[in-house]
Amino acid sequence: MSDFLTAQKKDFSKWYTEIVLKADLADYSPVRGCMVIKPYGYTLWERIRDELDRRFKETGHVNAYFPLFIPMSFLEKEKEHVEGFAPELAIVTHGGGKKLEEPLVVRPTSETIIGHMYAKWIQSYRDLPLLINQWANVVRWEMRTKLFLRTTEFLWQEGHTAHVTHDEALEETLRMLDVYTDFAVNEAAIPVIPGLKSESEKFAGAVNSYTIEAMMKDGKALQSGTTHFLGQNFAKAFNIQYLDEHNELQYVWTTSWGVSTRMVGAVVMSHGDDQGLVLPPRLAPIQVVIVPIWRQDEERELVLQAARAVKERLQGQLRVHLDAREELTAGWKFNDWEMRGVPLRIDIGPRDIAKHQVMAARRDMPGRQGKSFVSLDNLEIAIPKLLEQVHQGIYEKAVAYRDSHTWEVENYNEFRGAVPRGFAHAWWCGDAKCEAAIKEETKATIRCLPLDQPGGEGHCIYCGEPAHKIAIFGRAY
Repeated sequence: MSDFLTAQKKDFSKWYTEIVLKADLADYSPVRGCMVIKPYGYTLWERIRDELDRRFKETGHVNAYFPLFIPMSFLEKEKEHVEGFAPELAIVTHGGGKKLEEPLVVRPTSETIIGHMYAKWIQSYRDLPLLINQWANVVRWEMRTKLFLRTTEFLWQEGHTAHVTHDEALEETLRMLDVYTDFAVNEAAIPVIPGLKSESEKFAGAVNSYTIEAMMKDGKALQSGTTHFLGQNFAKAFNIQYLDEHNELQYVWTTSWGVSTRMVGAVVMSHGDDQGLVLPPRLAPIQVVIVPIWRQDEERELVLQAARAVKERLQGQLRVHLDAREELTAGWKFNDWEMRGVPLRIDIGPRDIAKHQVMAARRDMPGRQGKSFVSLDNLEIAIPKLLEQVHQGIYEKAVAYRDSHTWEVENYNEFRGAVPRGFAHAWWCGDAKCEAAIKEETKATIRCLPLDQPGGEGHCIYCGEPAHKIAIFGRAY
């Protein structure tokens, strides 16, 4: 265990805060509930953003930007929406030294302002589908905050689409859920469960909300991305209509979907250990760090020259950093890069040069187990292969942890014993009263109704009535 970090088992929440600060991901802002994202943390967010953005564009979406300020009257047009967000709103009443004629809401989400614009832009069925995403900041006045996981201001993307038919919009909602699932598994190495939110947990104003749910290393769930089938609720509120092929006016069908800087927190809590961050190679700001090692001054230039050559050979295909700081010992550097979670470290010294090799150390495997010698002749092939092994290794660890903290419960006593430690899979009758009672008694919520259902039927874990759906229950961030 690092001398600088609280052990996860001792106090996971404290460990998380310490690692975010000490690995230089973020710092506290003078404004309560806000954070400053430091360069290392922001680069990690940029990697997340770029990989998601690529997927969005591959599925036909384009980026735009909408205003930060929204007229209060816009939110009031969709009753369920304004009721859902009312406690979290930041409202501007004065500007330019004068009281505003109408209060402005600082964007908590953009369905309303985008609905207003779509009503102007969409005239004909030929204008559909309209597939737009924006990268932006939003503000939700949170009472209890935690760096990256729940902050008053955060960064995110929000997609907003309009379609001709119900089925097209629902297909889009599920397509984007698949995009998020693919990203989580193949870039973040996080196993997630895609599923449907219950009525009480869905997005305010949606017909249906879908989610990808991940388990963190303390057994709690983290909602890591959501997609929403909005039906025609916002279309009717903002009069978004089009002329169909028969020249008749119809309301569009809309969707929205988003992933935020909470994903940075998900990466930290899914893979980190008592030594620091463990970053998935495909998202890591630095994939490979090279540490030159010498003991005598006459070895210095030989080793540095060899280290520079290794960097030059790899940097075209990988994100590589050469740590040539001379005022620090090699051991200090090892601990520093371990804390920062760099997936692979390459050590090179005089003996390695003589043997035409380097030492590669995997972050996900401590001690000798993760070390191997790599011939300089095989560098460009062997190093990327090791990074792939790191990705697969941390993904498999995350799957194993989740599976070992998930229980198929048969009765309520088993249920109560399971949810403080992880996920409980249980039959649920669909009654919101049972859901509310479970939350009150155990602090566990329905994380989702998995899309992959076993079929058949059972009996509700709470009331014992017939049930047709398995729900995943857990305590959550």
